Amino acid sequence: MVRSVEQRRTPGGRVDPRVAELRSAVSRLRRQLAAHPAEFPDRSIAEEELAVLDSLAAGGSPEVPRLRRSLLLVAGAIGSVSALGRGVREVRDAVELFGEPPRG
Repeated sequence: MVRSVEQRRTPGGRVDPRVAELRSAVSRLRRQLAAHPAEFPDRSIAEEELAVLDSLAAGGSPEVPRLRRSLLLVAGAIGSVSALGRGVREVRDAVELFGEPPRG
């Protein structure tokens, strides 16, 4: 199995599966967004925040509040494009692997 140099390892030497899942989901959504033919007003916001999510995951131990903020911006920017809904859900599911939002 080939592993990306960017994937971070846990202290035991294993790749953190949450990081791998997040990076995979973000990568899929970025490809779907790039292939989507329609332009929409917030497309650049979605692209920028997907890059931020990938960068946070590449760091190995991302801050959950920052992940959630980027996810919210991506969802808001892409929300009306139903063809990308599944990809947004996959990214949301991957972000949720890092912990539940605080109850208030």
